[in-house]
Amino acid sequence: MADREKVAHLLRRATFGPTAEEVDAAESRGPAATLDALFDPPSPDAGAARTPPPKLGPVINEKTDRTEQVRVVGAWWLDRMVQADHQVHEKLTFFWHGHWATSADKVRSGPLMLAQQQTLFSTALDDFATQVHTMLRDPALILWLDGDKNTVKAPNENLARELMELFTLGVGHYTEQDVRAGARALTGWVVDTKSGTATVNPKRHDDGPKTILGKTANFDADTYADLLLAQPASPEFIVRRLWLRYCSDAPIPQDVLDRAKTRTTTAAMLRELLSADGHAELVKQPVEWLVGALRQLRIRPGELPDAQRRQLTNVLAQLGQQPLHPPSVGGWPAGAAWLTTAATQARLKVAQTLAARAPKSLLDRLTAVPPAQRPTALARLLVVDRFTDRTLAALTPVAGDVRRLLALGLVSPEYAVN
Repeated sequence: MADREKVAHLLRRATFGPTAEEVDAAESRGPAATLDALFDPPSPDAGAARTPPPKLGPVINEKTDRTEQVRVVGAWWLDRMVQADHQVHEKLTFFWHGHWATSADKVRSGPLMLAQQQTLFSTALDDFATQVHTMLRDPALILWLDGDKNTVKAPNENLARELMELFTLGVGHYTEQDVRAGARALTGWVVDTKSGTATVNPKRHDDGPKTILGKTANFDADTYADLLLAQPASPEFIVRRLWLRYCSDAPIPQDVLDRAKTRTTTAAMLRELLSADGHAELVKQPVEWLVGALRQLRIRPGELPDAQRRQLTNVLAQLGQQPLHPPSVGGWPAGAAWLTTAATQARLKVAQTLAARAPKSLLDRLTAVPPAQRPTALARLLVVDRFTDRTLAALTPVAGDVRRLLALGLVSPEYAVN
């Protein structure tokens, strides 16, 4: 594999979607230096500075204000994903959103969903233990999994079960007795939605001894989390999740797992995986597809007319991956689930809108070459290694209309995978 293809592959996996200019720069640096720059950026994130979190006012009308605040947070996050220069950090934040999948459909609070996003951002790259301890205090997660209903008199097992099954250990590494005892450890948490805080009410907390994973103690949220994090299954579970989302839907090679699970931060784990062999084609998730297209076409969602901003949100909802609205605590699916006829039609509609908004300077790069060479120029622009003969047969007849050519390139099979 040539260096350009190596760095293009690395950037497609580590970011939401690299621009042609980013690939050019990476090719000149080489794969090793590109990896270094991704995980140790040489300058502050100017894109993030341009997109500060929104300031949300008080809720006056319960029915309309809550819905509008959630929409504002979702639209801001999409803009941040596009604008962020430190793409590894931004994409990992979204990975964690799918991991701790919490939906505004139940939480019904823009401020709480924004606060959770900020928590995921601040802990995205660091040690997983810090994130677990912080998330067990996250008001949105507590409400989402009924942690506020979990009391000494009426234990609720939802959060304890998902904490072990989906967040830290995986299926097969705990028993139903562990779930019941874990629920007792998490009793007592209450959420103040006005202040956006979660605290323990001692009268609602079970402070008696509990036996979890063979250990007996007066476990509370923190000591329960420490117990789970000390299990060998925990780092392996996180590494496997990262491998699935970033590298391959095939099982992770044992030697790669053994190396990655010893790394002390999520960033170090991911760096190990991105450096490893064994990657396979992955279907882009809808958010990856849209954010990548917006970055490559130099379109900032926050600068679009309101109707077109809403169209972007709506198309993600149609495609089944709208930020802040995961379908369940299990998060979003992966792979071929995103490749449906309806999805292709929805993508084509928004691709046509994006092509119509593409700046003239970008279109000039396509019109500067003869029509017969434009599909090749398009592949470079969209960071596709190459189009197949079948795709070229569909693109070549429309090469005289560069906006149409661009729209079809965005819905090509080669662009749908990375």
